[in-house]
Amino acid sequence: MSFNGKPIKGVLLDITGVLAESSAEGDGQVIFGSVEAVKKLTDKGIQVRFLTNETQRTRRNLMEKLHRLGFSMNETDIFPPALAMSSIALEKNLRPFLLVHENVLPDLAAIPIAENYDSVVIGDAVDEFSYQNLNKAFRVLMASGGPLYTLGKGRFYREDGELTLDVGAFAAALAFAADREAIVCGKPAPNFFATAIKDMGVRAEETLMVGDDIVSDVGGAQACGIKGILVRTGKFQPQDENHPNVTPDKIVNNLAEIADIIVSD
Repeated sequence: MSFNGKPIKGVLLDITGVLAESSAEGDGQVIFGSVEAVKKLTDKGIQVRFLTNETQRTRRNLMEKLHRLGFSMNETDIFPPALAMSSIALEKNLRPFLLVHENVLPDLAAIPIAENYDSVVIGDAVDEFSYQNLNKAFRVLMASGGPLYTLGKGRFYREDGELTLDVGAFAAALAFAADREAIVCGKPAPNFFATAIKDMGVRAEETLMVGDDIVSDVGGAQACGIKGILVRTGKFQPQDENHPNVTPDKIVNNLAEIADIIVSD
């Protein structure tokens, strides 16, 4: 299996916008040909991992949703930022104030509960992004002097056909107000990509990343030596094809198209 004459042994797939379109209610809508595309890749012996910045579901709930949509994968094949953040918090003995969606809290349950916060973790909290909660996060940062972690850096995503603000916008606001850089746990952080590559047992140059986010998916992958493929599904915008800073290795209509290219080369 190859791409542009180079062997491909591993493929990283974004979930929302690549496998399925997001919905505020229910499981969303499968993107045409994506179920068959994943099977086509795995049937050819290609290692596939699912690299997502999804923070409104636990990893198990995300796997169950994908199974209901017709996909097949193990829970450990899915790499969400909340579990990575949990490991970081335990390693650094952090006591973070969590501004996240309640559905993802089980993936953060290993973090000790404390009132004397020394840091902040934010995810896609949706309606919990109130002034009161954002101001509390700001006050924790200013009082503790501690770090701000964000579970992803996306500006927006598409839900029920409409563009919707993502966690990156709120992370930028807190970072500006507290005068510190937000530390990304998730795409496009290099360690997030490296963990998935190590799990597949392949090298970066043998890997493709397929995503609908020109910066976090494509740009983040390319910065790690991984080829970045942009799909015209999900939150793709026409201007992404001429992005000033990121040039995809290839732009395709959907996952099915790039899967056909990989297995036929």
